[in-house]
Amino acid sequence: MATITVDTRHPGQPISRNLFGNFSEHLGRCIYNGVYVGEGSPIPNENGMRRDIVEALRKIHLPVLRWPGGCFADEYHWEDGIGPKASRRRMVNTNWGSVVEDNSFGTHEFLELCRQIGCEPYINANVGSGTVREMAEWVEYLNQGADSTLARRRAENGHPEPFGVKYWGVGNESWGCGGNMRPEYYADEFRRYQTYCRTYGPHRLYRIACGPSVDDYHWMEVLMERAARYMDGISLHHYTVPGPWEKKGSATVFDADQYYYTLNRADYMDELIRHHASIMDRFDPEKRIGLIVDEWGTWFDVEPGTNPGFLYQQNTMRDAMVAVISLHIFMKHADRVHMANLAQLINVLQALILTDGDQMLLTPTYHVFDLLQGHMDALSLPCDTHCGMLPCGVRQVTASASEKDGVITLTLANLSMTEPEEISLRLEGWKGGSCDARILSEEAHAHNTFDCPDRVAPKAFVPAPEKDGVFSLELPPCSLVSLTLRRA
Repeated sequence: MATITVDTRHPGQPISRNLFGNFSEHLGRCIYNGVYVGEGSPIPNENGMRRDIVEALRKIHLPVLRWPGGCFADEYHWEDGIGPKASRRRMVNTNWGSVVEDNSFGTHEFLELCRQIGCEPYINANVGSGTVREMAEWVEYLNQGADSTLARRRAENGHPEPFGVKYWGVGNESWGCGGNMRPEYYADEFRRYQTYCRTYGPHRLYRIACGPSVDDYHWMEVLMERAARYMDGISLHHYTVPGPWEKKGSATVFDADQYYYTLNRADYMDELIRHHASIMDRFDPEKRIGLIVDEWGTWFDVEPGTNPGFLYQQNTMRDAMVAVISLHIFMKHADRVHMANLAQLINVLQALILTDGDQMLLTPTYHVFDLLQGHMDALSLPCDTHCGMLPCGVRQVTASASEKDGVITLTLANLSMTEPEEISLRLEGWKGGSCDARILSEEAHAHNTFDCPDRVAPKAFVPAPEKDGVFSLELPPCSLVSLTLRRA
């Protein structure tokens, strides 16, 4: 039996809603034939954005969306994607599938998508093949309220008022596809680029430096030593890959060893954040600078018969367990992790949504984001968990608790592939009240298909009646329960 004790009397650090962000790249069918179908499509849309997808993302209160990449960002020139669509420059997306990119989805379209969803935009600018002037003028085009040439151009393209975009990434993976730079060189480039990205009026920028890949602690050390004073955030990328890069394994066909190894690779995020945070703490003890985990999630082999450059993979309960492990880790480190962006939004890697023509389905990962959304902008509550260990060295039960406006959210997952777990949940300081609960539970390989889109979906869950502040729950294997408690 696992025991969990939550102290409802001592709320702690705030949990930023931006930990539940996402990432949309010009890759495969994430943008085109994903969220964007064009104004003339028979699929119901508003200004080209699929209504069903926007509605689904509004339901989970998606807080922030990163765009246009990814590796695509450092080959993207923003002026190619504004103005009349018939005259926009066409290019070949050499990073992802060598397909033609017609730039019909550009800056205004992205910001229209964010408006419809109700989320903050996070724009990743081109450092690898771009220029300081190009990034500076993109910021001016979007945020300048005075009568400049670029502000007039924005007005001519349909938006007289400034957009006020806050979050800006200065390059992407500059250690790799973004330029193969050394950390010393990139630190100087970051300092130079950010200098010319101005704050216009009330629209203060949040400048995000390109941080390390996985455990490159040297990169973090150099960037913090040489450029910390100029940044508001620094990124970290870590994907859960359960095999060698050349053969990552199937998203749907796996055995118990592969299942547990995948959980181990997801749990590694905790060690990465602790070690990178310890470096950041030396240069930023006040924790002003946010660690921005703007690419995370599972990465498997593509589905058979699909374009290998499109990174299309299915999404099972194994992915759901990876998602809850990761999100609980981000919340645990919310004093340093200020944003996280799952890769990616639709039809790519660990997607929230899959589409096929006019059909759409919600993945198990989507439902995790739904069940955890009560933690957004809440105050964390001390949560002490005692449980057994899985064969991969990961604890069988993961739990997080928070409170906002008198409502306590508890999310508990049994990560075992095959074994149920009894849980004794004690709420210290709880004087009684109402309790609603939902559960996401299926066998590890279960996933939704267009023939059976609701096989994996949350259902009502009834814990044993509370007794003296203690709830008894029996969690099936591979399950997530979300409890919503309102004080009497």
